[in-house]
Amino acid sequence: MRAITILLIFVNGFLLFPAANAQYRPDTLGNGYFSRTIEQPDDYEGKVVCTLIKKEKLAGSNKAVLYVHGYNDYFFQTQLGDSLNTWGYNFYAVDLRKYGRSLLPNQDMFFCKDISEYFADIDTCLSIIKAEGNNDVYLMGHSTGGLTLSAYLNSGSLNCSGIKGLILNSPFLDWNLGFVLEKLAVPIISFIGGCYPNFVVMKYDHPTYAYTLLKAFKGEWTYNTDWKKPEGHPKKAGWIRAIEQAQNKLMEHSDIQCPVLILSSDKSTMATKEWQEIYTESDIVLSVEDIKKFGITLGKETEYHAIAKGVHDLILSRKESRQETYRTIHSWLEKH
Repeated sequence: MRAITILLIFVNGFLLFPAANAQYRPDTLGNGYFSRTIEQPDDYEGKVVCTLIKKEKLAGSNKAVLYVHGYNDYFFQTQLGDSLNTWGYNFYAVDLRKYGRSLLPNQDMFFCKDISEYFADIDTCLSIIKAEGNNDVYLMGHSTGGLTLSAYLNSGSLNCSGIKGLILNSPFLDWNLGFVLEKLAVPIISFIGGCYPNFVVMKYDHPTYAYTLLKAFKGEWTYNTDWKKPEGHPKKAGWIRAIEQAQNKLMEHSDIQCPVLILSSDKSTMATKEWQEIYTESDIVLSVEDIKKFGITLGKETEYHAIAKGVHDLILSRKESRQETYRTIHSWLEKH
C-alpha cells in the first residue's frame, strides 16, 4: 500500500506537467498563442473556470511574466506578449473567472463579492507556470487587475514569495468620483453591498473610452466587444464593496516585498458624452494623481513613471506613448 501511495504522489506531482502541456489548444489569437481551461471549485453562482493563455515557450528561458487584465476586459494585447518574448521572457496571461474566455452561462459577467475570489486563479496559474520551468516570475496587472495583484501580493500567499517583481499599468487603487461620492456615496453603497450584493447601482456607461480604443471609431484596435463591452455591464453593490474593501486594506497597510513599477498617463481628463481629441492622450477612467499617491506606498521598493499622452491602458495608447511604455517596462525588467 505504501508503494502504491508513493507511486500516486509521483504521478500526480511529476507526471502531471507533460499532461498539463497536452491540455493547451491553439488560442483564438493565433500566432503561436495557446490556452487551456482550468476548472476551479464552484462558487455562489455554480461552476467556475479560469483560462491560462501563453505564447509558445522560448527555448532555454526560465523567466516569465503573467499578465492580469482589468475590469470589463480580457487578454487580447498580443503586442505585449510578443514584446516580452523578444526580450527573452515567456509570456502568460489569465482570463479570470467570469471574464472573456472563462465566462460561463450561469455567471454574472465580471461580478465578485471579494477580490480574494481571484487569488485561486492566480495561484493555479503560477503553479503551472513554475511547473513549466519558469523560476523567475513577474506579475503585470492593468487597472482592476493591478488592484487584484497588489492585494494578492499583500495577502502573504505562499506563491508570493517567489515573485520577482510587479508591474502596474494604471492600477485601480482609488475611485475617481470626486470627494462627496468617494467619502459618502461609495461607503453607503458598500454597506448595502454587504446585505444586498446583487443590488444594481449603475446600469451602463457611455462608450467614450471604447471610442478611444476601437478601430471602428477613433482608435487602432479590434477586440471582442461581447467580452469587452463598449457600454460596460451593470455594476452591483457587492462588486463596489469588493473594490472598496480591497483599496482600503492597501491604504491601511501594504508591504509588498518585491520591487514594484507603477505606470500611468501623465494626465487625467474627465470624460463627457461629447467627443474630444484629448481623450486619446489622457486617462479618462482614473486619476493619475491617485495612482501615483497610493502606488508608491505599496511596498519598500517602488518606482513611478508617467507616460506622456498615454490612455488608461497604456499599451493601447498611440504609437509614441506605447513605445515609451514598452521602453520603460523593458528597462525596469533589465534592472531587476
